[in-house]
Amino acid sequence: MALRKDYSGRFDPDLSLADFSRQALADLGREYLLNGHLQDRVGLPLVAKHSGGKSYFHCAVEEWMGASPIYTLRMQKVLGFEGRDVGTVFKNLQLDIGAPQQFMDFQFRLDSPEYGEFWLAHCGALMDVEPFGEASVKLMCHDIEDPTFDATAAATHPCMKMRPIHRPPRTPADRHPHCRWKVFIGDEAEPYEQHPNLERVRASKAACLPIEVPGNDGEPGGWPDYSGPFDPDFQLEDLSHRALVGVNREVALQSHLLARSLLLAVSQRLDTAAATELAEAQWTGTAALTAERIREPMGIAGDDIEAVAKVFQIHPCFHPRSYVDFRIEITGSRSARIAIRDCPALREADPYSWLAGLDAAPHRALDAIAGSVNSRARCRPVASPDTGTLAWNVEIDPGAEPREMPEELRLAKLSRGAAFRFERRRPLRN
Repeated sequence: MALRKDYSGRFDPDLSLADFSRQALADLGREYLLNGHLQDRVGLPLVAKHSGGKSYFHCAVEEWMGASPIYTLRMQKVLGFEGRDVGTVFKNLQLDIGAPQQFMDFQFRLDSPEYGEFWLAHCGALMDVEPFGEASVKLMCHDIEDPTFDATAAATHPCMKMRPIHRPPRTPADRHPHCRWKVFIGDEAEPYEQHPNLERVRASKAACLPIEVPGNDGEPGGWPDYSGPFDPDFQLEDLSHRALVGVNREVALQSHLLARSLLLAVSQRLDTAAATELAEAQWTGTAALTAERIREPMGIAGDDIEAVAKVFQIHPCFHPRSYVDFRIEITGSRSARIAIRDCPALREADPYSWLAGLDAAPHRALDAIAGSVNSRARCRPVASPDTGTLAWNVEIDPGAEPREMPEELRLAKLSRGAAFRFERRRPLRN
């Protein structure tokens, strides 16, 4: 069967990521990376609104320190580039949801295995924060980045350091590049101490999920892994079909791990009720925005039930399927049925995940995804004959009042990432 260049054709209830072409997977992968970045544009302002700037700062730091070392090592295994040098750190930055390609336009220079530099030709996060003044810039570019950069680097080598050569606030105001950092292996007498939350997140079912890479390529070309030399110009188009499927699955899991780490931090700093409330709000805003964004690159047009089903099917919050056993089928001209069967995502046994809020009641995130395609679409819980399975009917009622945009989606759209458009900067590698 020919691979899909997008999802403009008929809905397929059995579709998987492996059914898409290399270029489609590269396009979708960039959206998955940006989804992970944008979830902070929703989650962290909500923390600040709930409890002020001090909690915002601590939760932002603890969120990344509790998740990035885990998914950093997972991605190394997926693409076969395990190592303890600066080149390994740079490869991970190229595949990190905290640094989505182009929106966070990292450029690199590797001088030796022990030293290199990177700089940002464009920093979408800075563009979001700069209008709020110098104090906000310092909070992000100094207070938050210092410990979180080192936590990510230390996953590769406990003595790896990232230190600024220059960084915002920008002087002069249009300084370019926006920042420049050096990465090096420091004094081995002072290894980095990871945050205690790392072990709690590492014990989750998400973190322990077996690493999956398909056995065969669906089309020729590209690197089967990233075990070769570091390439400062790396793009997703460089990878093989098989490798891209594995990367997209892992990037989707990065979002789940990052959400888990933030919700754990919020519970510790505030309480469990605040974490539960934040989980629903963050998921609602992020899911709705990404549902809007993935339609264009994947060629999903219209507002009928097939378009709704397609968006649910490829949305990163329901991937990887080994974590979220998600199914959707069309049941009528204006209806579909969603089922999430017993799976690791439903067995985390704590409130520190988006899917922990799913039960036999409506959920705003599901309605937000459906509503991003058709504002008259609703997701109504239904009983399932299968033990451990949650189910919803998705229905488009032409007579219903259009649903208003969720407030969390309005918040997400304050980020320039909401309207950011990716480029295909290079053709597929042979």
